[in-house]
Amino acid sequence: MRIVLVGGGTGGHFYPLIAVAEAIEEICHERTLIEPELYYVGPPAFDAEALLEHDITFVPTSAGKVRRYASALNILSFFTNAAGIIRSTRQLFRLYPDVVFSTGGYAAFPTLFAARILQIPVIIYDADATPGRVSLWSAKFAKWIAVAHPTSAAKYPARVQGNIVAVGHPIRKAIIQPAKEGGYEFLKLDPTVPTVFIMGGSQGARTINEVVLDALGELTSQFNVVHQAGVANVQDVSSVASVVLKDSQYANRYKMFGLLNTLALRMAAGITTVVVARAGSGTIFEIASWGLPSILVPIPKDVSHDQIENAFSYARSGAAVVIEQRNLTPHLLVAEIDRITNDAVLRGKMSDAARTFARPDAARKIALTLLETSISHEPV
Repeated sequence: MRIVLVGGGTGGHFYPLIAVAEAIEEICHERTLIEPELYYVGPPAFDAEALLEHDITFVPTSAGKVRRYASALNILSFFTNAAGIIRSTRQLFRLYPDVVFSTGGYAAFPTLFAARILQIPVIIYDADATPGRVSLWSAKFAKWIAVAHPTSAAKYPARVQGNIVAVGHPIRKAIIQPAKEGGYEFLKLDPTVPTVFIMGGSQGARTINEVVLDALGELTSQFNVVHQAGVANVQDVSSVASVVLKDSQYANRYKMFGLLNTLALRMAAGITTVVVARAGSGTIFEIASWGLPSILVPIPKDVSHDQIENAFSYARSGAAVVIEQRNLTPHLLVAEIDRITNDAVLRGKMSDAARTFARPDAARKIALTLLETSISHEPV
């Protein structure tokens, strides 16, 4: 059996592929099946080490991002995608996999186009409340369509509705469970106060960083603050924080990271009372799997078309509150954190809603479908 994985460009498209690969390994071990050969086809992977860890062979091809606004770069992307389609068609013909699995994004397009030409079965997954353009296009010929948000199903063409299943979001096993013990000691934080986790993603969130720094004195007087500021923002955030907390008796309650590794992430989640985060679908489902109340600050719609809808889709479950970026101020952020941390009943309801929303078996459901499709596939 051979399975090709496509999608990437961001961690939100890439890491679900890794979670599904883990689930395939687990199912094959349980059922004493021979593990399929896994290939990742696309531009350089978001996390090359994750491919090596799961014995996934990288097959390079090119893909160009088509922007939603007028840009000369779109012309370059057209030629990049054309070259990528030719290259991917040759690669898929040589490999002739039993199934191609896509998480969408521009990186998936050339390989999906090639799979359609070669009539190789395609299974797709889309994490967002509003499906991406590549997912909407590939749904027309996909054998099975998995979605994270149940509300997104209605946004696909009527003729594919029977192929759509809401599964939740595939999450890597390493981070799906928070660490139960040792978080305060590991992060060197005060165990007598609640902890707020500012989860800015690998690139950080500059607007959130600025508001957190403006509120830092007030926040640390009441809470521990674990701040994932983004790898590109470490120096700037560290410099400002050191000035703000220079004479504060609570300076040791603030811990800033560019990007938390897996262990630190689980430790932080294990002691967190409330999370403040952007609204990428992967981030939302990670928070949901931890059963934590959250405050979401989605990227504005004119910058990212999906985060606003992701945030309100999740908030409707009762697990989160949404503060739109244009309304975000230090006072409002502190007030919302206070409101949640000081209301045990509200926190309990939000936590229960988060766990209900999480659907932690998403990766396994997709993996089972991929294996069944691989076994039944007969090359044309």
